Amino acid sequence: MLKENERIDDIELKGLKIIQNKDGFCFGIDAVLIANFCEIKKNATVVDLGTGTGIIPLILWGKNNIRKIYGIEVQKEVAEMAQRSMKLNNLEEQIEILNIDLKDTDKYIKRDLVDVVVSNPPYMSSGDGIVNPSDKKAISRHEILCNLEDVIVSAKKVLKDNGKFFMIHRPHRLADIVELLRKHRLEPKTMRFVYPKMGKSPNMVLIKASKYGNPELKIKPPLYVYDQNGNYTKEINEIYGRLD
Repeated sequence: MLKENERIDDIELKGLKIIQNKDGFCFGIDAVLIANFCEIKKNATVVDLGTGTGIIPLILWGKNNIRKIYGIEVQKEVAEMAQRSMKLNNLEEQIEILNIDLKDTDKYIKRDLVDVVVSNPPYMSSGDGIVNPSDKKAISRHEILCNLEDVIVSAKKVLKDNGKFFMIHRPHRLADIVELLRKHRLEPKTMRFVYPKMGKSPNMVLIKASKYGNPELKIKPPLYVYDQNGNYTKEINEIYGRLD
């Protein structure tokens, strides 16, 4: 089940576990936050664009009553690791990992039928620094194999009318995000800014959009990760399930 430099981590949710490579890209708080931000109705069909090692599908499955989740991952080695995690949890039928380019998602999943699409896409545009295009971490963080518009277009194609798109990204890309969402008829409905702690600028933004939705944007209260003593805030601990 495990390869060299891999380990099994307990995600502290209904006994679910995930395989990660300690020398590769392990999931962070952004994946946990976007999974918690998603609003998913019973028996929904969900697609995670750029699933990585499959952490978002696992959290979503643990927190919701979902019919089927598809995790889309272009990197063969990473997708294979995610597939082994699903097998480890006996969820390979419920959570299907597809090793494909997310731009081809609609070739494998029928258009206009998905209830929810979620994505934690690469944050950095292709011009932000020199990166190694074969580096798994670089591919996860930089727009090497896909860009923001690719993610949004792919989401729009498979979502049903009024289906919901959830994404976490960086505030400095917000103008691009809103422009592209509206260009492709995914109307921004809710945003929540994430701050490292009070007094600092936000470093993440959570976004909900609706396919063919009416214009009306609501800004939720700020989410603070750390308190003034450097500890996780009560809300972050609640998101991680560490409070009764």
